[in-house]
Amino acid sequence: MDEKLWGECIKFHGHACPGLAFGYKASATAAEILGIPLEKAGDEEIVCISENDACGVDCIQYLLSCTIGKGNLLLRITGKPAYTFFRRDSGKGIRLIVKNFDKESYSREELIQHILDSPAEDIFEMSEPRSEMPEKARMFQSVVCECCGEAAREDKIRLQDGKKVCLDCFESYERFFL
Repeated sequence: MDEKLWGECIKFHGHACPGLAFGYKASATAAEILGIPLEKAGDEEIVCISENDACGVDCIQYLLSCTIGKGNLLLRITGKPAYTFFRRDSGKGIRLIVKNFDKESYSREELIQHILDSPAEDIFEMSEPRSEMPEKARMFQSVVCECCGEAAREDKIRLQDGKKVCLDCFESYERFFL
């Protein structure tokens, strides 16, 4: 573990916590498996699909240059401590999910150290990605909602009563349940 990078992640996030340690460990593991130096990812070189919006995502942003704004950090909120990483140029990918282990037997500080010091195989189940690599972020035209007057991306506009409306103004019609 790189103490300097860990300290920078703590500063970026605001505090040290087990969730941040999981994000650090996931980033370092993905970088090793995908063959890139940690904290040297190029613009959109690495794509991450995070299945949570917890503390660890901050490490992924800081260390691997994955951000929502660039479109290479995607949130698929399942509530699972799982991260899928892809390397765009090779198509190689890995899914990491935190293993179930007795976290309660550690103090907060001990748990952080355990996560950071243990081999990745002891912390994560590793598997092939469950999905294809997402396409690169696209640019969309803006369309003005005919109800509220606010602009929205064209792919998020709906037709309702012959008007172009945003998702906030759209009145969903659902009669069937899955």
